[in-house]
Amino acid sequence: MQYNTLGNTDLSVSRICLGTMTFGEQNTQAEGHQQLDYAVSQGINFIDTAELYAIPPCAETYGVTEEIIGHWLQKRGRRDDIILASKMAGPGGDWVSHIRGGGTRFNGTTIETAVDASLKRLKTDYIDLYQLHWPERNTNYFGRLGYQQAADEQKLTPIIDTLRGLKKQVQAGKIRHIGLSNETPWGIMQFITLAKSMDLPLVVSVQNPYSLLNRTYEIGCAEISHRENVGLLAYSPLGFGVLTGKYLDQQPENARLTRWRNYSRYSNPQAIEATRRYVELARRFQLDPAQMALAFVNSRPFLTANIIGATSMEQLRNNIASEKLILTEEILSEIELIHQSIPNPAP
Repeated sequence: MQYNTLGNTDLSVSRICLGTMTFGEQNTQAEGHQQLDYAVSQGINFIDTAELYAIPPCAETYGVTEEIIGHWLQKRGRRDDIILASKMAGPGGDWVSHIRGGGTRFNGTTIETAVDASLKRLKTDYIDLYQLHWPERNTNYFGRLGYQQAADEQKLTPIIDTLRGLKKQVQAGKIRHIGLSNETPWGIMQFITLAKSMDLPLVVSVQNPYSLLNRTYEIGCAEISHRENVGLLAYSPLGFGVLTGKYLDQQPENARLTRWRNYSRYSNPQAIEATRRYVELARRFQLDPAQMALAFVNSRPFLTANIIGATSMEQLRNNIASEKLILTEEILSEIELIHQSIPNPAP
């Protein structure tokens, strides 16, 4: 397993990070613990979760994923061996109305409430990396295109106040470092600029989508990663499993996109055609399509960690093994040809 430094910290995190959003919905607690045991045995020391999880979000499973991880940490006694990341939900209307009664603004009071609740569920005294799951302001994330300014932006929590609220939690020893998620280049730079000018915590990572089907991070954010030492934590590196090829011309039983058809972000006609080409490329070179897709993400110079997820041990073993796969220049060139033909079909 290879390791990268997390931003400007002294933490070394595994290039493969275990995502856990299936724990409590598609995976039982026992299955989640089995995944955690295996991941750690393979050199993974970076675990990512969120108060929102399990997915899809609902009141019945809110916080359950953190609870499952907390039980594992308590049972195994491995807290000091793990770099633990979690995320605080932002505002989002009805689909997050069960979280603090919809009061999910990023102000100091709400941040403290969210942090304390996550610590209790995780059965730990501190979180290594605490992230804002998505921006409080209206902007493009979760596949949304076409920026529109909101009419009520005066109600937003100023970023400086958010940073002050996060600093209070750092000073209290409850969180060690902060990160962003589903952010834009403007948002990332606002957090960085204000932190530098006001002696507030610096963002050390950005958890955004990145895969063969969505390389938009390269357009504005990759340069920030390079120049500001804020690496990418890539989520959905397989596009909700689409890049495995398992959804081509079929609907596998109990798979995520079969069970929840509204998760169509990676299933439009252009994405399906691009997926078909990537899968054919992998098979032409006798590679597993999922491993090729993950190995591509692993190869990016702006990457800190690639967040994988699985619902079966077979998937988990296969995904972790991608860390050893080095793509040849010929394969990378072929990938670029497909990308140029169908660029970013699933942003």
